[in-house]
Amino acid sequence: MPVTRNDWTREEIAALFDLPFTELVFRAASVHREHHRADEVQLCTLLSIKTGGCPEDCGYCSQSAHADSGVEATKLMDVRAVLQSAAQAKDAGSQRFCMGAAWRNPKDRDMPKIVEIVKGVREMGLETCMTLGMLTPAQADQLAEAGLDYYNHNVDTGPEYYERVISTRSYEDRLTTLENVREAGINVCSGGIVGMGETREDRVGFIHTLATLERHPESVPVNALVPVKGTPLGDMLADTPLAKIDDIEFVRTVAVARITMPRSMVRLSAGRESMSDAAQALCFMAGANSIFTGDKLLTAPNAGDDEDAALFERLGLRPLAGEEPMRQGACAKDRVPAE
Repeated sequence: MPVTRNDWTREEIAALFDLPFTELVFRAASVHREHHRADEVQLCTLLSIKTGGCPEDCGYCSQSAHADSGVEATKLMDVRAVLQSAAQAKDAGSQRFCMGAAWRNPKDRDMPKIVEIVKGVREMGLETCMTLGMLTPAQADQLAEAGLDYYNHNVDTGPEYYERVISTRSYEDRLTTLENVREAGINVCSGGIVGMGETREDRVGFIHTLATLERHPESVPVNALVPVKGTPLGDMLADTPLAKIDDIEFVRTVAVARITMPRSMVRLSAGRESMSDAAQALCFMAGANSIFTGDKLLTAPNAGDDEDAALFERLGLRPLAGEEPMRQGACAKDRVPAE
């Protein structure tokens, strides 16, 4: 069997999910060690550079204009303010600075400012990531010319469940943006959200979509839904057993993502602040090796830098210092371990 496959079937992925939990985690941990250092976790920081007022109707999102979440719309941040936040993130140990704007798609008039931000953050020595909604090929090329390292555009869930969450943008629209990003030569960051009331079969579909792309995403964020009052999903799931995905099922999703996309960075994203240290430790054991650090993810709460440092100390983990395997073209096992 080749090390990296793009021909996974849904049946094979479902069989992984169905493995005994300890066997699944063992297999995922073994795959992880073939491609990554088991004691390193990448630290990333996420900043909302344009909040609220998004015309999309994503059922989980507090920034949607359709939601009654109390999030007020703002204009695109000043370049200097963004760069100041980036500098603070770097001082806190982050390797990648991710920036999100609540748009369906950026307007051409916004692009010069976005380009200036990308260039400024890169000059600090930080990896750059943007999530701005859908992109045209020309916009993707502009970002590539500016030096953008990653573009985030999540598929969110499996194709069958997608229409129950979002109606203003199709699944194909999302895949088209990923194609535009890849064609421009920008690294792809794409994952999804679990705990939205979907079934395991839908989670199989979510993993299958990403694991069968012509090239796996360099980063795969796995989010646990944070139910926000005033959003369709937040109101629907509030005070129900579905309001929080079972920790074991979440770890299973991380493990299957690691096995099927062995060289990708698998990131614990939204929802981590509600996980126990033990649940996070299981995720790291199952192959998660990237987290968002800081007190906030766009508009959602997040575990802070101090809590993360304490957890890393307890688990014997350290921040990733080098480049990820998919970017450096070599497996972690081929590198000389740090002293």
